[in-house]
Amino acid sequence: MFGFFKDKIENFKQAVSNTASALVGNVLSNVDETEEQYGEFALEDIEDTLIGADLGVGYAAELVDRLRSKKDARPSELKNYLKDEFIKTLSEAGSTELNYKDGQLNIYFISGVNGAGKTTLIAKMAYNFKQQGKKVLIAAGDTFRAAAEEQLNIWSERAGADIVRRDKADPASVVYEAIQKAKNEGYDVILVDTAGRLQNKFNLMEELKKIKTVIDKQAPESLRESILVIDANTGQNGLQQAKIFAQAVDLTSVALTKLDGSAKGAIIIAIAKEMKLPVKLVGIGEKMTDLKAFDPSDFIEALFS
Repeated sequence: MFGFFKDKIENFKQAVSNTASALVGNVLSNVDETEEQYGEFALEDIEDTLIGADLGVGYAAELVDRLRSKKDARPSELKNYLKDEFIKTLSEAGSTELNYKDGQLNIYFISGVNGAGKTTLIAKMAYNFKQQGKKVLIAAGDTFRAAAEEQLNIWSERAGADIVRRDKADPASVVYEAIQKAKNEGYDVILVDTAGRLQNKFNLMEELKKIKTVIDKQAPESLRESILVIDANTGQNGLQQAKIFAQAVDLTSVALTKLDGSAKGAIIIAIAKEMKLPVKLVGIGEKMTDLKAFDPSDFIEALFS
């Protein structure tokens, strides 16, 4: 398998410390581990805390109802119960390994709202692929924001990747040109940037569908991932974003940016539960090397350690 981003996240515990406090710390503080069973007030407090930590109302209620129905459930076992449930939820969402096929063209379709961190994520992906010796092309599909294209151009130079950009052009035509260039010149990777203007949702969704159609027609076997970029600080809004973008493209995974410093990282678990979408990449800093593979076990251990 391709070893993309496979180095372990150093100081992962530090990166998720705020989320750990908001989720695990606050939940465990609601129980008295010396008690033989849960009191109803304690269960209600646990549910409220889980909701406040961005797990979502439905999932929080499900977790607490399961505790309520277990006659042998003990407060002293809450930590292990939550760990097991979270790992199960993340596992059921699917593999967290980024898809890549050696010797073939690999296309990554990147979407998300403006400000989520798409541009820097693409730059970091490009940099990491380049470090693996891959030939990388970026398709600048956010053609109506000149600043976005210019920023992407700067980042592509830093990453050592090539770029196809056409100011004010139809985004789908830029992607078409990038695919033709990649085929003719033997590129390994295309990273497709897209707009994220939710102010006019219909136009944006149609634009994304058109780009997806171009990829399906011109390189039907090459689309490896359709990645939704979510800012960890958006919490439950990230789940709403996932629902919107899933209407336009067949999302395969999520990249969570700005995880370090966020208290809302539990959105990873909420998205896995409701959307069955695995998080595959997490951003934990500003450096090019601060985009890492997401490991569910490491994440959960860091939360509960």
